[in-house]
Amino acid sequence: MIPKLPLNSPRWRDLDGVTAEEVQALLAQMASTAVTGADAEWRQSWTYMTDDLMADGTVYDSAYAVLPHLVEAAAELPPDQSVDFWVDLGFIVTAEDRRPVPADLEAGFDAALRLAERAAARSFLDAGAPAKLCGQLALSCVAFAGHHIGAALWDLEPKESYLQLVCPGCGSDTEILKFFVDPVHPPFQAPELPDPDHRVRQGQHPWGEVADALRGDTLGREWEPFLRVARAVAAAGVPVEAPGPAVLCLIAGMVAAKGTPQWAGSEWARQLALLTGHFRCWDCEQSWTIADGLAESPDGASPQSVPAQASADATGSSATAVRPATVEPTGGATTRLRQDGNVLLTADGTPWGRITVFSDSESPFSDSAPGSSSGVDSLTVVALPDGPTLVAGACVGAGDKGVVCLWDAADGRLVHGPLAGHHDRVRALTALPLPEGRVLLASGGGSGSIGLWDAVTGRPVREPVGNWLGEVTGMCAAPLADGRTLLVTATSRGAVRLRDAATGEPVGRLNPSGRPIRSLAAVPASGGQTMIAAADTQGGVHMWDPAVDDPWDPGAAVQLKDRALSDAGHRVAVVVAAPTADGTLLATGDDRGVVMLWDPATGTPVGEGLPPATGTAGPPVMAAATSHEGRAVLVIGTKRGHDLRVWEPATGAVRRISLDVSVTCLAAVGSDVIVGHEHGVLGLPLARR
Repeated sequence: MIPKLPLNSPRWRDLDGVTAEEVQALLAQMASTAVTGADAEWRQSWTYMTDDLMADGTVYDSAYAVLPHLVEAAAELPPDQSVDFWVDLGFIVTAEDRRPVPADLEAGFDAALRLAERAAARSFLDAGAPAKLCGQLALSCVAFAGHHIGAALWDLEPKESYLQLVCPGCGSDTEILKFFVDPVHPPFQAPELPDPDHRVRQGQHPWGEVADALRGDTLGREWEPFLRVARAVAAAGVPVEAPGPAVLCLIAGMVAAKGTPQWAGSEWARQLALLTGHFRCWDCEQSWTIADGLAESPDGASPQSVPAQASADATGSSATAVRPATVEPTGGATTRLRQDGNVLLTADGTPWGRITVFSDSESPFSDSAPGSSSGVDSLTVVALPDGPTLVAGACVGAGDKGVVCLWDAADGRLVHGPLAGHHDRVRALTALPLPEGRVLLASGGGSGSIGLWDAVTGRPVREPVGNWLGEVTGMCAAPLADGRTLLVTATSRGAVRLRDAATGEPVGRLNPSGRPIRSLAAVPASGGQTMIAAADTQGGVHMWDPAVDDPWDPGAAVQLKDRALSDAGHRVAVVVAAPTADGTLLATGDDRGVVMLWDPATGTPVGEGLPPATGTAGPPVMAAATSHEGRAVLVIGTKRGHDLRVWEPATGAVRRISLDVSVTCLAAVGSDVIVGHEHGVLGLPLARR
């Protein structure tokens, strides 16, 4: 028995999250499972309870009272029925935002962790879990033992091939897009064996049995040095002082020994063994152990000197191939830019280029101060005979009134504006090229208002008037094969309308499902056609053909493959047309920072996509641009975030730009990215000048 807070104690009323009554009901279900073996009911109740114990990485106080009860009950279950419980518990005890354990609950919680360590190890030894789940179970066992490397649970996503690390020296994020490959041979030497003078853990623990399970023939003779380290760590009881790379050897060895099926366990174990190597930070250019990059502020982390090592080549010949032990970040991803006033600087402090500030004495941003309600909510670029014109939709004053400003994109000079007329925030903008060279500008507001402006003179063509269809969340121009151009508007109530570009009057509709729309884009297709792509608030993507009259008729539109979206866990929040050398693709981004490319003609994904990076979660903003070599790039940020990622899909290169402003929207003019922020608009060069 371990100390537990009695379920009838009034102390439960002081704890956030879970009530004593909920705990009592779950305990009854677990007790029934221990007798009958039917586990569906308690598993579902436990899944619901985890949401009340931890939300978005924050662990509530009640967890420290609840877990001693549940750990004791789970320890009585058959080993194969409790694997998922121990993994969930591992996530809870390694969550980043954990409050200190209340003094009166500390003894019971500590005892629960010791029992969890023994019971989880028993599940590992007896159950035989699927390979990827076995890796999570092994990390949970290590976390219960108190070792910091257990927190890697949060960084290792079994379904993904990328790895993201944080430099212990400068704090910069490092992304390695293709990390988890299955090496034919060990790509570098195994870590050194733990120092025999280090303290061996005393008292009861299950790691001796784990050491016996790490057989030498699991991975083959070449991997024996890694398993030797794994057995040494386990035999010592996984002391908290054990080096991170050595404990990662243990994790890989545990997966090799018990992951099912055996071939999958061996494959995942070899991939996990790569974590025992080093990485080079692209910012400070120092090398660190990957183990230190996985941990948060690891004690004793220090830069490493990593010489090139001799290794057999892929054919197994005796010739030596020089192969560094350091894993480099994604190809070409070595440039980090930061804002310093009106200049962009590289990591070593040399100038990259000047920042263009789109503002002057007449601009609504000239007198805006921190904390004011001014802000840019939308951007677009209008192609005119004299050159591209940048358009921004801004909010000024306490009444959230919207204005439109037009600047010369080349020199930042204000051409027209502020153009008043919107009594709501300007949420969307698009350019409308009409026959005979005439160009209009469409604007959409927070109350559903639609405005039209002459892009050359700045004069209103249609005064913005609100309507019942909801906030305008997207606008685009749809050139048709018959020579017409339609204005397409989408709203938060799911109303997607085709409009006469010259008058703004509705002439058709799309989106028969009626789902609220979050983002809208026009995607050029073959034969002079244009498809409309939209992301709804549930993360789905719709493709429509604006040339057909019946909204239920797909016409030439091809939907994205649902299986590809679900396999990637990709809940789309923003859509953008991405011109490339081989035609225009559809780019989709989600709230995790993931970006995927799609062929609109087939609905299939193109390439590997861009994985998330630490600090990029949130409502995304995205724009398509070109690099100085003329290759397509995508610029990705998050609303109210300060960092941008510039991704070149053809090479996989990723550049990071850190700004002193909070980003609200993006656009692009050639190889310049235009950033709307809370106090104005900036132009940033993507090529050194």
